[in-house]
Amino acid sequence: MNNKPTPGVRFKENRAEIAVWAPHAKKAAIVLNDGNMLDLNPKDHGYWVLNTPALRPGDGYRFKLDGGEPLPDPASLSQPDGVHGASRAVDLHQFNWTDTGWQNPDLEQYLIYELHTGTFSQAGTFDGVAEKLGYLKDLGVTAIEIMPVAQFPGGRNWGYDGVFPYAVQNTYGGARGLAKLVDACHQHGIAVILDVVYNHFGPEGNYMGSYGPYFTGKYHTPWGDALNFDDAWCDEVRHYFIRNVLMWFRDFHIDALRLDAVHAIKDFGAKHILKEIRENVDELMAQTGRKHHLIVELDLNDPIFIDPAEKRGYGMDAQWIDEFHHALRVTAGEKRDGYYSDFEGIAHLAKSYNSAYVYDGIYSPGRLKTFGAKANDNPGSQFIVFSQNHDHVGNRMLGERSSKLFSFEMQKLMAGAVMVSPFIPMLFMGEEWAEPNPFQYFVSHTDPELADAVRKGRKAEFASFHTEEEAPDPQAVETFNSSKLQWDLLNKEGHRQMLGFYQALIRIRKQLPALATLNRKNLKTIVNETEKTLLLQRWHGGQSVFCLMNFSDGERPVSFPENAACSIVLNSADTEWNGPGRAAAGYIRPQSIIIYESSNV
Repeated sequence: MNNKPTPGVRFKENRAEIAVWAPHAKKAAIVLNDGNMLDLNPKDHGYWVLNTPALRPGDGYRFKLDGGEPLPDPASLSQPDGVHGASRAVDLHQFNWTDTGWQNPDLEQYLIYELHTGTFSQAGTFDGVAEKLGYLKDLGVTAIEIMPVAQFPGGRNWGYDGVFPYAVQNTYGGARGLAKLVDACHQHGIAVILDVVYNHFGPEGNYMGSYGPYFTGKYHTPWGDALNFDDAWCDEVRHYFIRNVLMWFRDFHIDALRLDAVHAIKDFGAKHILKEIRENVDELMAQTGRKHHLIVELDLNDPIFIDPAEKRGYGMDAQWIDEFHHALRVTAGEKRDGYYSDFEGIAHLAKSYNSAYVYDGIYSPGRLKTFGAKANDNPGSQFIVFSQNHDHVGNRMLGERSSKLFSFEMQKLMAGAVMVSPFIPMLFMGEEWAEPNPFQYFVSHTDPELADAVRKGRKAEFASFHTEEEAPDPQAVETFNSSKLQWDLLNKEGHRQMLGFYQALIRIRKQLPALATLNRKNLKTIVNETEKTLLLQRWHGGQSVFCLMNFSDGERPVSFPENAACSIVLNSADTEWNGPGRAAAGYIRPQSIIIYESSNV
């Protein structure tokens, strides 16, 4: 970590340490709420700084460059009046933490629950999440993943339109609300992953370009010009995001970050920004003695992102594996179109169990090229798998969850397929009780023209689907409200049994060493593509576990390797889980999974 100023406002010994990066400005000042204006002092590399007692925690302020209009702080910690309002000074040292005994588990022990703060509870706040921590603990969750909380326009958004990476969304509870939630999670033995976006800014309230070259025209992304990680002045842009990473870990006690779509980060410099983030986090961990994880969303199938530095990798700890999801969904009956078109169902599901990546240096018909590289030496704890997540639910036109697309039995089978994998499992909020409400795309832009453009863009995106139904209006309050979880369903018929099945499945995964140990080497698969069955065998020490999955609509015979004396640990067809009951001896029900345990390897 270098000695450059930390962007924004920090407090030390009752004085505000102020820093803003504006390399092209000839003059810079801070405008206080009372109208007073204090000149900032120029410093190396385009920074403007001031140390003063005039700004106190809770005070509002803006920056003024070359006599122009006052603007919010690009490194603001609080935007109580939204993205266009004044920034508010916050002293991050004022929170009284109670988690001194907390130890962040190794990733191998993570069982992740992804949630969106605004729709997880009726309150739509961090406090609303905190009220359900006992439930999550009982479910067996060891880590929650919170979708982005960086300040966005209005109060309804997935979070990927954030424009203040340092500021916590005011309608969720702000910085103090997030700190309280993290502290409460640690008291419940639950780690916290925060989703952050370092590949783009949202379209409304983005004042970054007014301060300096945060963007470069060298590369273009789906959101416009790329963030400047390797062009002129990129050092300070990199510093801005590195300090943001360190803030979440140091000041908010976040356990892991999930970096959104890192394939959209354009950096062809000598040291990739992810590698520099890794080095700074390692230095922080050495100083504090705390453990932090870096997880990436990645669709390049390139292990350089998760390989360690000694193998010339970027050193990320883990990544999401969309290909496991795609193969599983096609196996379960999803149509082979869009991003599912490259996936052949059960054979590719078996390959993902064995190889993590499906496309690992083979020809991709959808891409019309050979794609990916092998990740044979990367442990199972570096891959996160799921049967649904916010993207693959919310990017459907109607936002349907698996509960609306697949039978009750198939939902249990898909859950089992995820939970018996040699990878880190992740659930999407509500799937464990078959929540029927959709998770739709929603925004609350305050610019009417932008809101209308988003509305029209969403309709145009699905115009070729030729359906009688229309894409929901992203700007409508009803779209947001219809995406909220229905907690009153937990004790109702069907939902209660699904929840019980998930609890049993999670418990078994943790109790059986052959499943709990994420050793990709101790694994075999036997696939029958005609009968749509897959036998997954995993073992550890003297224990072997056989997981028989039947994705077909008919009963299938059960067969095991010779000398395997097995006992059933879990059968998804049991009436206890609202199933049809077990098949005759030697057979497995349609759309079901049976987990067997054997002491003979």
